[in-house]
Amino acid sequence: MERVYNFSPGPSQLALPVLEKAQKDLVCYGDTGMSVMEMSHRSKMYTDIYDKTVADLRDLMNIPEDYDVVFLQGGATQQFSAVPLNLMVNKKADYIDSGNFAHLAAEEGKRYGEVNVVASSREDVYTYIPDLDAIKFNDDADYVHITQNNTIYGTRFVELPKCKAPIVCDASSMILSEEMDVTKYGAIYAGAQKNIGPSGLCVLIVKHDLIGHAMDICPKLLNWQVQVEKGSMYNTPNTWGIYLAGLTFEWLKSIGGVKAVEKVNIEKAAMMYDFLDNSKLFKATAQPKYRSRMNVTFVTGDADKDAAFVKAAAAEGLVNLKGHRSVGGMRASIYNAMPIEGVQKLVAFMKKFEAENA
Repeated sequence: MERVYNFSPGPSQLALPVLEKAQKDLVCYGDTGMSVMEMSHRSKMYTDIYDKTVADLRDLMNIPEDYDVVFLQGGATQQFSAVPLNLMVNKKADYIDSGNFAHLAAEEGKRYGEVNVVASSREDVYTYIPDLDAIKFNDDADYVHITQNNTIYGTRFVELPKCKAPIVCDASSMILSEEMDVTKYGAIYAGAQKNIGPSGLCVLIVKHDLIGHAMDICPKLLNWQVQVEKGSMYNTPNTWGIYLAGLTFEWLKSIGGVKAVEKVNIEKAAMMYDFLDNSKLFKATAQPKYRSRMNVTFVTGDADKDAAFVKAAAAEGLVNLKGHRSVGGMRASIYNAMPIEGVQKLVAFMKKFEAENA
């Protein structure tokens, strides 16, 4: 069977060169005589893989030396707890509620201190990012938490908040898809299953002076200082996931890095939205100013037609287009690994479906 164009929001498709390299190395990695999955995480053969993976991520994102990089387990959701446990020195934090995962992060933060939801678009079904200029941030907040791209609702921050406290960013669905000035953040964390690698892995990039302040109740595995000091290896890490992340970083560098892939991502998103804005059947759900480049959400206005479209698209090799269960409709997740040909085929199919059903 031929590979399909997989528009899944996560776990999402990986770049074909990454899969092919992993397949080639699966049984025997280089001259080691074993698979990466069989290596001791403390052996030189594996630490070489790990060190290169970290170095390539630093290179891709221009991460300064005063920021630490670790690969953790539990995905981004585990960091909803780790963030307050490590950073709530004054037991206060500001959160911007711009989507489902932003909301869940704020709710988890309330378990450990005072969470001020300083702005929210929840009542308007998260169709936009709240007006950042209208927000009054708290002077004594330990940090300001944002979710920079909202996977379910298809919105993105087009600028960062202007605030005194460090910005902590869940970048799960947009990391490595566009250039980020890491120095503008106190911490960036991201689940791997969209633009980095397989699920279960989480990347954390944190300014060094923010570690070492964890609450006494913070479990060791969630303590950033412990993880940094042990080089992600306080316990056995997700060795295979880190290896695949490394292959993804190599692939990104081979195609020109983040700057080059951002240009392609802008083109892919424009192709989708240009069609949607002129369609007689389909309609984009996010407000134009805040539209995501990674997750394009749209509807026909008729639930039966939505279902018929998803089914017909799958038959054409365009799969996982059903929207999240909480909002319905459709969602095309067009992460880095989605080739432009996949978006072209999807738009062509949408035009055909529109002609037959409008």
